[in-house]
Amino acid sequence: MRHYLDFEQGVAELECKAIELRRITDQDNNIDIQEEISQLESKAELRLRELYSKLSSWQKCQVARHPERPKIEDYINGMFTDFTRLDGDRQFSDDPAIIGGTCFFHRTSVLVIGHNKGHDTHSRVRCNFGMPQPEGYRKAVRLMKLADRFNMPVISFVDTPGAYPGKEAEERGQAEAIARSIEACLEISVPIISFIIGEGGSGGAIAIATANHVSMLENSIYSVISPEGCAAILWKDSQKCREAAETLKLTAQDLLKLGIIDNIIPEPIGGAQRDHAATIKNVSGIIDNLLHGEFMNFNRDLIKIQRREKFIHMGDPQKIASV
Repeated sequence: MRHYLDFEQGVAELECKAIELRRITDQDNNIDIQEEISQLESKAELRLRELYSKLSSWQKCQVARHPERPKIEDYINGMFTDFTRLDGDRQFSDDPAIIGGTCFFHRTSVLVIGHNKGHDTHSRVRCNFGMPQPEGYRKAVRLMKLADRFNMPVISFVDTPGAYPGKEAEERGQAEAIARSIEACLEISVPIISFIIGEGGSGGAIAIATANHVSMLENSIYSVISPEGCAAILWKDSQKCREAAETLKLTAQDLLKLGIIDNIIPEPIGGAQRDHAATIKNVSGIIDNLLHGEFMNFNRDLIKIQRREKFIHMGDPQKIASV
């Protein structure tokens, strides 16, 4: 059964009616109601198009958090071959909230790394709902340095509400681990291509998204804090998350205008959760264009300089004033 968001209830009613009519025809082939089914499906698609053409910032937050959106493992299975998972930070333990490993993209050796939210209740709990511990970021550093040593471009997938804020994580140096991960991103001399595929929350996201090229899926979000957290701090009321979402400018469209990201990847009508294959194909096209275009014969020194300059000038007041 498809999971519907609260603003999709009108679509849910139409699609559920169409499903019920299909069940009737499956049980009795003598009943011909195909025309009624087609009308309902057409109305549902039209309603879906209308909804997704004018989503508010808060509604985009809901879509970005949709439990059925494709996760990093879907992208790995759908785009890469011969993925070899590399676990552990060589200091404390392995953190399943960060997945990383070597693989091939169209015969090009790459290193893939990203947040893992899990697909069901068991895997989500095991992955701490995509909130990494310090050892997750130390694993990321280890793998990025490995990619640099073997001249492999890094492809990162960001999907986290933020780094885990628990006491034990702070005791093991959460802030330092995130800082080291950002430092590693800036120091390595191979291209880093990053994709915000769901939530991009705070330092937990930028730790692996300090990249030469950052793309966001159309309905993903990327922000220094969650709308709920922002509302709790500014208004002492987490229920004001809708106002906070608008104020934070966390949508892909806002961030492209501000020069924070480089590209917006279109999603299928109704969001990435409705068509994994089409979404993965769109992301794959971006990687293909970059690896076999802009970064095909990359100069290691220029790659490093370009990435540093990108982030140094990101907060340029003149750029922001022109938005």
